Amino acid sequence: MFKLDDSAAALRRLLTPPQCLLCRTPLTNDLTNGLLCSGCESELPWNTPACPSCALPQSSASICGRCQQHPPPFDAAWAAFRFATPIRQSILSLKYHAGFMQARWLGETMAAQLAQRAATLPELLLPVPLHAGRLRRRGYNQALELIRVLAHRLAIDYDPRAARRLRATADQIGQSAAARRRNLRGVFSVAPRVAGQRVALVDDVMTTGSTLAELARSCRQAGAASIEVWVAARTV
Repeated sequence: MFKLDDSAAALRRLLTPPQCLLCRTPLTNDLTNGLLCSGCESELPWNTPACPSCALPQSSASICGRCQQHPPPFDAAWAAFRFATPIRQSILSLKYHAGFMQARWLGETMAAQLAQRAATLPELLLPVPLHAGRLRRRGYNQALELIRVLAHRLAIDYDPRAARRLRATADQIGQSAAARRRNLRGVFSVAPRVAGQRVALVDDVMTTGSTLAELARSCRQAGAASIEVWVAARTV
């Protein structure tokens, strides 16, 4: 039976046709996921192949030379996308403009890909924490927004309080890898509850990996059994 609320929803769709989540182009046809236009759908920069140790985009799925010489403090790293158009715009919207629909789409896309891996899923997800001052200014942690979706879709526990950032740090943008490491040394504290658990650290973007590496060291010191890194995108 036709209901009034059905009519209202149909009228809203007529007056405000849906737009592509990434480029805002009006969606005029029935696409596979109902969220992306055909152009953005075809241009998604999937991060394959990539180094399984640091998720660096490369021409093969073998461990890269840098990781062979200097293995990271985490056991594996995975990124859904390369940090390129149109994913770059999606992540910037999430990070700086409260793009929660972007978080939902990115999280669901990540979960779908992760569910297809042969690797055993972790037992606990930890967001890379923001300092309390930055969290107050921004109002949310973009990594936690991704985790909410991942935890629900993959049925994994998560704890937004298990890792804390002890002090504010200067913006990492534009800093060298060495400067990032110095800036982050000893910045995280991790709760004892991670002891003996398989942990995945989640963030929106991995650049040099310095932040995730420092958090991984703190998790290792707290007794984590294994540590993966999951990010929405990896820079080249």
